[in-house]
Amino acid sequence: MNRPVPATSTLDLIAAVSSDLTPTQCRIAEAALAEPTLLAFGTVSDLASRVGTSRPSIVRFATKLGFEGYTDLQHHVRSDLAQRLSRPSERIRSDSDPGRSAKVAINEAIASVFDAVEGARIAELVTPIVEARKVWVLSGETSQAGAHALRSGLSMIRPGVHWLEEHSFGAELSDAAPGDTAIVIDFPRYRKQVTLAAQVLAEADVTLVAITDSPLSPLVELADTWSQIKVPAVGPFDSSVPIVAMCELIVAQVARELQDVATDRIDRIEALWDQTETFV
Repeated sequence: MNRPVPATSTLDLIAAVSSDLTPTQCRIAEAALAEPTLLAFGTVSDLASRVGTSRPSIVRFATKLGFEGYTDLQHHVRSDLAQRLSRPSERIRSDSDPGRSAKVAINEAIASVFDAVEGARIAELVTPIVEARKVWVLSGETSQAGAHALRSGLSMIRPGVHWLEEHSFGAELSDAAPGDTAIVIDFPRYRKQVTLAAQVLAEADVTLVAITDSPLSPLVELADTWSQIKVPAVGPFDSSVPIVAMCELIVAQVARELQDVATDRIDRIEALWDQTETFV
């Protein structure tokens, strides 16, 4: 009987043992993360050839991660990929214990958010936003709740915050320039238009801050700095909770950094709201 392996992603399994990996196993891990489909559907010989090592080394790598062998690792990777890329309708059909799985998944995701902003990590995300001439916010469909919270919050505490929408990419991207910062948020299934817009911004020498789920994300290779958080499926759809929490933490830290700039802007906006009788 196979040993049970924690219901977590392949990336997390590798990260948990990363300090114990041999140089050869590090190369295998890099190949597995760079080409997950090769690990999921290739043979032991395919992966060994790709890395330049032996078949027994591949098997030892699988056991290092807690599996009985390469086949068990493959099954896990296939399941991992299927969950990340599955359609909402398929998630409904396969969800056998929605209450428990949602609670555990959201708790783990929130923990990943706090890990992502721990210590100096928050400064890596916030400094480009504080120093930017303009800030552009761009997201995929599943992360729009967090992106809207980010744009709304940043607009209250600093000028020059812009929301990029697919139907107006051409006109708005033409205004992006060096000295700007773009915050790009996307998770599987990755939106092609988001990646293409991020490429345009990078080519315009705009600083890219990416928030995504994995080193395998197409945003990572384009970003100047990036942060990884978990976004679990809750029922048929990906949860908005972790990305909203992440964006609110970023806004809070930007406000702390801007200090008087933020408070003066909020006071001016509040005065205008009073003048125009915005609220009852």
